[in-house]
This record gives sequence, structure tokens and C-alpha cells, in this order.
Amino acid sequence: MATSEGTSNIGGQEMIDISIASSPCDIGAVPSLLDDISALGKNLSGDDRDSRLALLEKARSLVRALETPRETMLKHCGAQTASFFCLALGNDVGLFKQMATGGGSPHQVESLAKALGFEVDLLRRILRHLAAMGYICQTGPDEYKPTNFTKAMAIPIVADGYPLYAYAKIEPMAYFHKWLKMNGYRSPKDLSNNPQTFGHRTEMPFFDWLQANPPYATQFNNHMGGYRLGRPSWMDPEVYPVQDNLISDFDHEGDNGKPVMLVDIGGSYGHDLAEFRRKYPNAPGRLILQDLPRVLDKITNLEEDIERMPYDFLTPQPVKGARAYYTHQILHDYPDDKCVEIVKQVKEAMIPGYSKFLLNEHVIPAVGANWEATYLDLYMMVMFSARERTEDDWRELLEKRCGLKICKFWDPGHGVEAIIECELA
Repeated sequence: MATSEGTSNIGGQEMIDISIASSPCDIGAVPSLLDDISALGKNLSGDDRDSRLALLEKARSLVRALETPRETMLKHCGAQTASFFCLALGNDVGLFKQMATGGGSPHQVESLAKALGFEVDLLRRILRHLAAMGYICQTGPDEYKPTNFTKAMAIPIVADGYPLYAYAKIEPMAYFHKWLKMNGYRSPKDLSNNPQTFGHRTEMPFFDWLQANPPYATQFNNHMGGYRLGRPSWMDPEVYPVQDNLISDFDHEGDNGKPVMLVDIGGSYGHDLAEFRRKYPNAPGRLILQDLPRVLDKITNLEEDIERMPYDFLTPQPVKGARAYYTHQILHDYPDDKCVEIVKQVKEAMIPGYSKFLLNEHVIPAVGANWEATYLDLYMMVMFSARERTEDDWRELLEKRCGLKICKFWDPGHGVEAIIECELA
């Protein structure tokens, strides 16, 4: 029996009217969205990140409002999936590096196929779909040129995310639903039993699996560089007041006359400390980079005055009484129990009333979460049995379980990681 809302009721179960699938999702919102886009567009500045992101979100909302559920379904299940694997393949074979030659001028399919060792018709079909999706431009029959996006795909920190996700992360995500069903739809808590270990048929945690399966570890590190590219930095004055909170009352006499300003724990290749030295060249104190030997051994370009110290953050912290201990997206890789162990090592090295623990992590708001944080939350669950955390989650972990005092959440918004400033309670 039909209802006034266009649904039907069969056997006590309400059925959705199928016409909803071929109608725009929210046609009534289109006029106001167009007004918003027009107003935001008038004030758009290329170097104003906030205005650009506000306009971009309205444009995305307009697309969602105009699309029918059928179109969205086909985009998700077909078009975007095909695009992703075409982009991963293109990266594998050097397609985008080849297209970037000649100053971005058009290329014939036949000449590209010859340069890459491809069957012409195979490459034609791949390029045709990438053009249909707007990733490249078709300039004539069997002729294409790159967009700025595909030019950027010639850069490893942009390109390497595609093979990483296509070949190293696709199996865990593909088995996500099956693992959840087998485990009663409960979040994974164990590093050795989660969708990643199930999908890869291994007992190795994800980082160990990456190291055992080259070139994924290198691709992962490159991808992290791309992830951070162009984002506001935690040490920018508009995010965290480094001068007032770290430098102004620095103890110049600490640690036997060799006081430490900043210890970057698990700091990989030292990008954050190198940036700190560039932005605060006159800051006093030592800068110490800590990571596993296999990571430090790969560093090829780092300022000599940044000290390198082999260290496992699950062991006692050897640097005592630093002005600040810093971690960049470390705790989001671990479940709470393991995080307590990591924080314990830092806590025991801190000086009351002086040392700070700065955690550069996502803080997901209760309303209006950004997609850059929510997708990571799901990947952390699948790959690490971990999570991105809300403010309440962080208070539960850092204050109640670890015994620290959270001084303030310094949150720049727009899905960028916040600084969680902590002291000893």
C-alpha cells in the first residue's frame, strides 16, 4: 500500500519509492548553494586557504544536491573505482611522467603507447576514461594533454599513494566487512588481529608488513610527504605560539649546560625539526630527532645541528628534562593500551612545571567532522586497530589513563591536525 511520502508498505516493511533513485538528491538546496558560491567566488584569493576551502565545500555540496542516487552509485561503484586503478597503473608504467614531457603539450595515443610499450587500443581505453573523469584533457581524436593534477602525478610524493593504496591497502579494505562480521561487528583492538592481518594473511603489524614487502615502505613515506604538503604547520604562529610557550622561558642552564628545546619522537626523516630550525633559526637549545636505526640510516639531507638518536618509543626516554617532547601522528597508529605505554616513557622524562608534551594529532569535533580526519579514522581501524580521537577520547586517554594535564587544544580546523599541549598534572 502506497503512503503519502511516496513509499510503500509490504508485509509490515516500509519500501522506498524507486523514483527517489533517479531524482536529484536535494534540488531545493540548489538556489541557495548557487547564491553562496557566487558570494564566496567574489572574495576568492589564490593564497587564502580558508576562502578556497569554503568555496570548494559549497561546490561539493552543489554536486551532491544535483546528483541522483543512481548517478552517485555509479560514480562510487564504477567510475571512481576504474579511475583509481587507471591512475595507479599509469603511475606504475610512467604514463604521467611521459605526458609531462614537452611542456604539457598534447600527446598522440600511439606515440605514448610506443614510449611505454603498451598496446595502442589498451592505452586508448585507459586515457578515454581518465579524460571522461576530468583527470586529463582530450584535445582531439586520440590526443590528450595533462592537467595540473596529472602533471603533479609525476612527483613521487603525490604519485606514490596510488600504488600504495591499490596494492598494499586494498586487500585489508576489501576484507573489512568480512572481518567485522566474523568478529561480531566490534572494533579491532589487537595489532595482530584486524582487517589488515586478515586481508594480508599475516600476523605482522602493518609497519612490519610494509618493511617486509618493498617498495611499499618507501611509497608510504613518500605518501606521507604528499599528505602534509601545503597544510598549515603546527609551529606557525596562527596555530601554536612557539615563541610565547616554548622559547620565552627556555631554561638555558638545563641538562649540564646543554639544554634541549625539542625532541621529535618517531620523527622519521626529520622534516618537522628541519622546518622548526628554518622558522626559528635563533631558538636556543638542542633539537633531537629520535627514530629506529633503519629509519635514521635512510636520511640523506638533514642539518648537522639536528642530532640523530636511535630510539624505540616503547623504551625509557633517554633525554630528560627537555622543554618539549613532540610526536606527529604517532598515537593515532596505536590502540589505547599501547598509547599508555608510549606516553609513560615521555611522562617519566618530563620536569614538572617546565616540560611540555606536544601531540600533533587530529581532534575530531562532535559535529561537522572533516573528511580528511574521518577517512583516516577508518584506515587506522583497518590497518592498526587504532583510531582518530575526539576531544573526549583524548581527555580519557591522556588525563584519566596517563595522568597528564591537557593545557589546550590548538586546532587550526579544516581537517588539519591540532596541537594537544600537555604538562605533568
